[in-house]
Amino acid sequence: MQSAAQFTLDHAKAVAAIALFLATYLVIAIGKLPYYQLDRAGAALLGASLMVAVGVMTLDQAYRAIDFDTLTLLLGMMIVVANLRLSGFFRLASNFAARAQRPLVLLLAIVFVAGALSAFLVNDAVCLAMTPLILDLVTRLKRDPVPYLLALAMASNVGSVATLTGNPQNMIIGSLSHIPYGAFAAALWPVAAVGLLLTAALIAVVYWREFLTREKLPRFEPLPGRAHKFLMFKAVVVTVAMMILFFAGQPVAKVAIVGGALLLLTRRVKAERIYREIDGPLLLMFAGLFVVVAGLEAAVVTPDVIATAARFNLEATPVLVTVTAVLSNLVSNVPAVLVLKPFVAASDDPRRAWLIVAMASTLAGNFTLIGSVANLIVAQRARSEGVIIGFWSYFKVGAPLTVLTILFGAWML
Repeated sequence: MQSAAQFTLDHAKAVAAIALFLATYLVIAIGKLPYYQLDRAGAALLGASLMVAVGVMTLDQAYRAIDFDTLTLLLGMMIVVANLRLSGFFRLASNFAARAQRPLVLLLAIVFVAGALSAFLVNDAVCLAMTPLILDLVTRLKRDPVPYLLALAMASNVGSVATLTGNPQNMIIGSLSHIPYGAFAAALWPVAAVGLLLTAALIAVVYWREFLTREKLPRFEPLPGRAHKFLMFKAVVVTVAMMILFFAGQPVAKVAIVGGALLLLTRRVKAERIYREIDGPLLLMFAGLFVVVAGLEAAVVTPDVIATAARFNLEATPVLVTVTAVLSNLVSNVPAVLVLKPFVAASDDPRRAWLIVAMASTLAGNFTLIGSVANLIVAQRARSEGVIIGFWSYFKVGAPLTVLTILFGAWML
């Protein structure tokens, strides 16, 4: 009788875990709960809380499910990027790109500046800082802003695949896989480099009237705005030191939070201005998702389930790439990575599998306009200035770019 009762209780918990998981991921996929003000972060928090409330997991288990290394790394990088932005560093980078004398050279400059910055800094933050600067630049040059904004969004996604600090999903993968920073970069920087070349080439071909011309750009006046030279110097020095320590094998979360905290020690910028740059909802969403996925794993993802999934040959590169790319476009890349965690961990070569997931989940973000947060940031900031990036305008470049870059990445790995 006791075993039957326990079976019924376990079955009820499994049903509840599945229902909460699906409901949470549905809201995350569509952005908010219809007729309510519940956004992605709120949905993750509510789903996590209900996992505890219905008994799928205890509060202590929920605490242990949260990967604080990932949250710490993301928080530290947010503080670093905030200092770079407030110091005028991104304006300086935009002014450097604007020295180009022809539209095609300007496109290449934007692609490689955005890609290089996103390789080491969080790509979403790079797009947030650079979108208004690029928009102002091309407007003053009297060019069509859409292809240049597409270049910013797509290059930031592609460039971010190169390192563990390039985007949030790579940060999670780094924490789960324990792949060293240098080994991760060595495996994926060629994918990023070739991807940036493909980004520039496809945009130039699709918008050939804009770029395949002998027309010269008018003389450019630097973007206005005062630079805080000492703050910029300090932020750049700290950032470079952090990159050196990352490659030296130091724990990335520790390095990031110490570097971020050191940048708060200044007389030039009030701490409140830095705090306003921190994306609190993103950190909250991550914490909630860790708990929701852990609840599903505890109640549903048993060894038998993992063994059943293994029969679909998930370890094969084409299968894993396809599953990751499709899932990333359905529920976004961070939730996709968390869902795949138990299956990747059980594979014969987890390190290689994690690299494939990192590559495919990141590059899949270029498939549609809503494929990544970076895309949405660029589109929303542009819309506020009266520039509309349509779904098809994005798709006709993003879809072939995604296919080509993922095929190359799968071949490389």
